[in-house]
Amino acid sequence: MVENEIGKCIVDLAVQIHRETGPGLLETVYETILAHQLRQQCFQVERQVAIPIEFRGLRFDEGFRADLIVENKVIVELKCVEKLNNAHKKQLLTYLGLTGLHLGYLLNFSESLMKNGINRVANRLIESIQRLFACLAAFREPIMSSRVPTDFPEEPRNLTNTYTPKNASTLLVVSLCLLRTCVILGAHRCGAAG
Repeated sequence: MVENEIGKCIVDLAVQIHRETGPGLLETVYETILAHQLRQQCFQVERQVAIPIEFRGLRFDEGFRADLIVENKVIVELKCVEKLNNAHKKQLLTYLGLTGLHLGYLLNFSESLMKNGINRVANRLIESIQRLFACLAAFREPIMSSRVPTDFPEEPRNLTNTYTPKNASTLLVVSLCLLRTCVILGAHRCGAAG
């Protein structure tokens, strides 16, 4: 299973657990239940995994503890706080970078609606790159005909899955640069001048 498929199962179970238990329990209760439910669906789940880090020759056997690591592919950090903040998201992104994993979920079980407590964080996820190329293909025709698209695709999204016009224009600029590079490289491969 790829990361996004695992992530969908994690989110579905988190929503189901939240519906049945409600908000307000201790973080460890949600962690135990989620791990148990994932194992029942035949996922390999590790709880409270100590992750070693190294900094300029200093080794720390326990740089941090990941709440859950599912299938050695997805980190799940559970919170029971009034509101998630950027520090929580940055922390998860750091965890992903240090472990070499590409996808994580930050789940806040204190929200009255679980959907408001789910944050997806990606770090160089291959599927994100594939979505970028799909997006490039969608933009290729309007760019070549000098038309500006009026509707932007739902994906790709930034690291925390929020979508704003600023992200869309950044995506368009990056897409144009990548497309231009591809055209130049293609021209050079064909023997044409760039």
